[in-house]
Amino acid sequence: MAERPERKPRKPHSAKVVRTERLTPHMQRVVLGGDTLADFATSGRTDHYVKLLFGPPGVTYPEPFDLERVREEFPREQWPVTRTYTVRAWDPETRELSLDFVVHGDEGLAGPWALRAQPGEVVRFMGPGGAYAPDPSADWHLLAGDESALPAIAAALESLPDAAAVRAFVEVSGPEEEQKIDSDAEIVWLYRGDRPVGAALVEAVRALEFPEGRVHAFVHGEAGFVKELRGLLRVERQIPREDLSISGYWRLGHNEDGWQASKREWNAKVEAEQEAPA
Repeated sequence: MAERPERKPRKPHSAKVVRTERLTPHMQRVVLGGDTLADFATSGRTDHYVKLLFGPPGVTYPEPFDLERVREEFPREQWPVTRTYTVRAWDPETRELSLDFVVHGDEGLAGPWALRAQPGEVVRFMGPGGAYAPDPSADWHLLAGDESALPAIAAALESLPDAAAVRAFVEVSGPEEEQKIDSDAEIVWLYRGDRPVGAALVEAVRALEFPEGRVHAFVHGEAGFVKELRGLLRVERQIPREDLSISGYWRLGHNEDGWQASKREWNAKVEAEQEAPA
């Protein structure tokens, strides 16, 4: 049997904070840049993401930074933790990478960091990953998500031609969280208010009169409502799996470490339930 080729360790990217911008009361943009991004490249996906590396306070790593070396030489509690964020925009000419962060004061890790990030600060991250871009052969597109999916939805809308048929739904806490998106597509902004996350999205997509033809759908956000919409689209509407990009970016009651540890099992369980014959 032929030996498998040795898997090369992934090398983190390094960049510096160029500037920050408060987009809405709960959305902060951080723009990264620098010549160190010369080897960073995307592949036309609109849901590209990177995994930011955050070291524990007071821990200094040797330079040049080597994640494999850190994991070999440092105790586990001193390893950097990762937080995943969608690429809102990448400009290869200026080598500027824009990431948008949902922030709720001091809650969480990445959000508070984004609020206090200063120009010149060094940031390390892995990636990019990503698998979705609107299929130009589809008859129409369905985009639905909460704040966490807004960067990917915005990137998808901006990539589509003006004549594309689109039904886009974005749930945010209130009107102050709407953003300007460079697209002629109509966006239905749903205000959550005191309702559970995703309730308005599920209601809106369920009430939607589906146009004729093949739909290509992107549904991402909190895992609970994503599960409901997956059932609606995959089971009730019988949309083929290959025409769906649908996954939970986060889950109520879990931080990213806890959600990522259980996500595969959660997804497998949901798929088994919804794909089982009646």
